[in-house]
Amino acid sequence: MHNFITRSTGTAALAAGLVLAACGSAAAHVSVEAPGAAQGKYTVATFEVPTESDTASTTALRVVVPNLKSVRTEPMPGWTSKVERNDKGETVAVVWSADPGNPGVGPGQFQRFVLSLGPLPAQDTVNFPVQQTYSDGKVVAWDQPSTEGAEPERPAPALALSANGGADGGDHHVATGESPEAQTDTVARWMGGIGLALGLFAAALGLGLVFRSRRSS
Repeated sequence: MHNFITRSTGTAALAAGLVLAACGSAAAHVSVEAPGAAQGKYTVATFEVPTESDTASTTALRVVVPNLKSVRTEPMPGWTSKVERNDKGETVAVVWSADPGNPGVGPGQFQRFVLSLGPLPAQDTVNFPVQQTYSDGKVVAWDQPSTEGAEPERPAPALALSANGGADGGDHHVATGESPEAQTDTVARWMGGIGLALGLFAAALGLGLVFRSRRSS
């Protein structure tokens, strides 16, 4: 009886641990959020960049954008931003670099980089390939497109765009929405909660079996 209880509780706890580990893994990706992002509209996009290295800091970030008419950076103390344009004057990328004396985003930390951009292209999803540079010289590319049913190792940050936009050029937010990364994080949190609930159920079941065994003896 004791072995049965131990196995049941251990299995449920292991399942919960695996689910929580998956949540942590998803949260470690470079992601972008822009509630209300719509085709043909302007939006404010926030890139969340975690430092995954245990020994080096994030000292630079390059975000590729889809040839946009207007891109504006938000001032960040300790960081210098540079907007790259093509021969048509369209913005193709934005680079942030840590200023001298700024150690960057240290291990176990994250930083948000904010852009006002638009008009967004007339497509369902737009990807923002990212290059993350570390203080030890390592460069990590977050540029792999996601496919249905599977997430790549280094997915490019992506935004789902609603179709209720229009090319009015208004520099404002539109109807609220949720990015794919936010949806993934929400699902992961629910799965983590379910795993924990299963663990508690298994523990309660084990205690009930112990009490029944004592009463029958």
